[in-house]
Amino acid sequence: MALAFDEFGRPFIILREQDQKTRLRGIDAQKANIAAGKAVARILRSSLGPKGMDKMLQGPDGDVTISNDGATILEQMDVDNQIAKLMVDLSRSQDYEIGDGTTGVVVMAGALLEQAERQLDRGIHPIRIAEGYEMASRVAVEHLERIAQKFEFDVNSYEPLVQTCMTTLSSKIVNRCKRSLAEIAVKAVLAVADLERRDVNLDLIKVEGKVGGKLEDTELIYGILVDKDMSHPQMPKHIEDAHIAILTCPFEPPKPKTKHKVDIDTVEKFETLRKQEQQYFDEMVQKCKDVGATLVICQWGFDDEANHLLMHRNLPAVRWVGGVELELIAIATGGRIVPRFQELTPEKLGKAGMVREKSFGTTKERMLYIEHCANSKAVTIFIRGGYGLGNKMMIEETKRSIHDALCVARNLIRNNSIVYGGGAAEITCSLAVDAAADKYPGVEQYAIRAFAEALDSVPMALAENSGLQPIETLSAVKSQQIKENIPFYGIDCNDVGTNDMREQNVFETLIGKQQQILLATQVVKMILKIDDVISNSEY
Repeated sequence: MALAFDEFGRPFIILREQDQKTRLRGIDAQKANIAAGKAVARILRSSLGPKGMDKMLQGPDGDVTISNDGATILEQMDVDNQIAKLMVDLSRSQDYEIGDGTTGVVVMAGALLEQAERQLDRGIHPIRIAEGYEMASRVAVEHLERIAQKFEFDVNSYEPLVQTCMTTLSSKIVNRCKRSLAEIAVKAVLAVADLERRDVNLDLIKVEGKVGGKLEDTELIYGILVDKDMSHPQMPKHIEDAHIAILTCPFEPPKPKTKHKVDIDTVEKFETLRKQEQQYFDEMVQKCKDVGATLVICQWGFDDEANHLLMHRNLPAVRWVGGVELELIAIATGGRIVPRFQELTPEKLGKAGMVREKSFGTTKERMLYIEHCANSKAVTIFIRGGYGLGNKMMIEETKRSIHDALCVARNLIRNNSIVYGGGAAEITCSLAVDAAADKYPGVEQYAIRAFAEALDSVPMALAENSGLQPIETLSAVKSQQIKENIPFYGIDCNDVGTNDMREQNVFETLIGKQQQILLATQVVKMILKIDDVISNSEY
């Protein structure tokens, strides 16, 4: 490779022996693809489990993210290789569908690729390996269905939901507050859940964060939190039994749609114009007062005269509230979003038991709490943080952790089956797949056994990240499962003194674990079937 300059002084690179370079095809291409997938999996392997390490990611503009969430790490990595991008998409799919297990699914896919490479070295055709993996994944998913346990819960008795969310949070930076955060996540999901249809709309749960305080100050608000304050400092800061007008029309005089120009050449004309403007504002404020509004929330701004008039007429107002927040306020208070003052009626007002403005720390930052709403189907999780950190890193990581916990609680409401964590599910599936391999007479049985061995990589990684001897620990747990025929034994990552995950209360959702196995298998099959990478620029 050599660097040269053209006549304008622009640098370009000359690649030597370019004509001798050939494109990878066949087995060489497959091995190159496997190497790319394994490289991505190796990055995330050390982040798996409660003792997993965190990654620090620096963006192009210098901002830093610290996280051990697989989807976040891969999302922010600058990946060029097309196969590595498939692994990023794999993690994203797990995040969109389940919300948790984004690191485990990539580690699993990496282990399957590693085993596939060994099978290729033995001369087994990639299609036969892919078919074997498909058979093995079906066996594993069916086995998980058999060993899964169901639990019953309701709005008042939700301890199993909390325990499962705690398992999710135990691998995050926020694990010291996992009990309180898990309870907040479960209460939020149950508040917005439709238990008859077994469905949860997570859009009704708003997650807000504010730097300052400590993580323990995180709270659940049965209402909406808006990062705004009253438009005038002398407006009331506390309103009981509020009737809220939710407007998308601005407090300003109407503007003609055509181009226009107003010539004012005398004081009288200016005075007339000012009076006309004031009359417009008077009418707008009076319409709000006439329908019984005690608070106005407006999507747009309004000028100083309107603000002054609202304050004098004792009508508190909030301006520049975003569209998404307006919708949530409307859902929570049972109000209607009004596009024109003429359409304002008492029936369209939202109702809230209390609206209050709260200030934080010495920064004079203020937020608006809208609580005790007519319809409590919209809640806000308000995260405090920055405990020893002078920036938003802790807040952002807590938001990601809360998102995972919310998704787990939602999945349990949809399907209340659980399996046991700590690698217990993978070990029992490995044993079941290994036993099933003998039933298949073809070459596929080698791939099925390889799949069983790949399943062991998750408990191995957990043991390794916890500072235990991986092979020794896995062998001991495996023999314990076989001897007692109990699928609940896993890796004792927290050094509690027992391998029984029931005693440790380490649960995972059944659908999350099944999705991990199915997605990892699907992506590995796709990678194995690629035997040539063609760039559009080549032809």
